[in-house]
Order: sequence, then structure tokens, then C-alpha cells
Amino acid sequence: MSEEPDVLFFTGTAGSGKTTLVAAFRDWLKNAGYDPTVLNLDPGNESPTLEADVDIREWVRLADVMEEYDLGPNGAQVAAADMIALKVFDLRQALDEFRSDFLLVDTPGQVELFAFRESSKALVDTLGGERGAIAFLFDPALAKSASGFASLLLLSATVEFRFRRPTLNVLTKADVLTPERREEVVGWGDSPETLVAAVEAEAATPDVQLSGEVARALEMLAPMTTLLPTSSRTGDGLEPLYRSLRRIFTGGEDTEASQLPPGE
Repeated sequence: MSEEPDVLFFTGTAGSGKTTLVAAFRDWLKNAGYDPTVLNLDPGNESPTLEADVDIREWVRLADVMEEYDLGPNGAQVAAADMIALKVFDLRQALDEFRSDFLLVDTPGQVELFAFRESSKALVDTLGGERGAIAFLFDPALAKSASGFASLLLLSATVEFRFRRPTLNVLTKADVLTPERREEVVGWGDSPETLVAAVEAEAATPDVQLSGEVARALEMLAPMTTLLPTSSRTGDGLEPLYRSLRRIFTGGEDTEASQLPPGE
């Protein structure tokens, strides 16, 4: 076990399946013989799916912020995001009690709160250290259309630019797509040129076209467009997610068979 754990922050649009994927990946790692720690950074997360080892709600709860400051849900989320940053050293101290191989971080449901607040960058830098990466989740409800996929890809690139951390693009709930549609969506990640052509083909009118500048930007993102299809329900794709994370922190070397679960 390394002295510092590999840290993976899960983010994406609301409803993309962050909490369920964190829970599924935690269980997969445990079955593989690892000892993952889960940190919940969402002060409004009321899902029974995830049992966090360290939970920001011990210090900041969305309902309490709404009541104390007479704020609506959106205003309370913004206020809570800054309050959480003030608790970063409490979080660090609580996490130091765990000696684990992996730290899985469930971030707030609204990606803009994670991506565009300076407080979030402080959290990522402090909690991630030198071994932090980001999993940006692609919701199939959006990613199944070419324009939706392109929008998520640009948002993922923005997140990577903001945090300057290795970023993995992960298609969640891949089992809800037909095999043919799943292959098409994954193919857009493998071929930006195909994605650009698909976006232009679905334009509502000939006058609504993808600008040349945006098309070139999508094509230039080719090194980071690979999409990992996963399913929290079936467990499909969790081993490739593990392998991809390990490659980030082992200088590009693949994982050895002895590091995987028996029979893999």
C-alpha cells in the first residue's frame, strides 16, 4: 500500500449517478482486496445508497444552512460550498485516521458548484495532494445525442482546465442504452471527427451549424475524449476504471494481474 492513497473525485451533471458509482466502485475495490475510504462532500446528499466513512454533513448540512440563513436551495448550495472549504483541515484530520489505498470523493450534485468555486480548487489541492484525479461522468440521457455528448465533453475539458488534474470521462448507466447506441456513443469518444459530423447532421436547420472554431476545439480534444462505459447496477466497466486510474499513477504502466481480483 502506498503512503498516500490514490484520490478520485467524482463529478458530473445532476443525476449522472455519482453517488451510486462511488458506492459500486467502493464495493468492487473491496472485493479486489483493497481498503477504500469514501468521503461525501455533498451537504445535501440524502441518498441511502452511500455510507461515507467521512461525511461533510457532520459539519455542514444543506437543510441547516437554508434554515439559518433563510436561503433557497440554490443559494444555500453556494453558501455551503464556501463553508465546506473552511472545514478542509477538519476533513483532512478525519481522513488521516484511515490508512487506505484509495480515497473516493462524492462531490455536490451541481457540477458548477464543484467546477467554478475557488473553494473547490482549495479542497481538491488539499485533499488530492499529488495523487488526485477526476472522474467526469457522462449521463446517457444527455450523452446519447451528439450535441449532448459534445456539450459534456467541453464541460469535462473545462473541469480539467480548472483543476489541472488527470481526468477520466466515464459513461454511467451504460446498461440503459441499447448495444448499438452504446457503441455509437463510445465511438464518438474514439473519433472526434465522427462526433463533429454527427453534431452537424442533427442540426435543426441548415443555418444552425457547429462553428468551425468549436469543431476544431472538439477535434483537438482527441487525446482526452476516450469514454469508459460503466454500470453501477451490473458492475460492468469497473475493472477498466480501476486500470485507468492505476495507469495515471504508475507512469503509464499497466496493472499486473496480481493486483486484480482472483480470476480476472
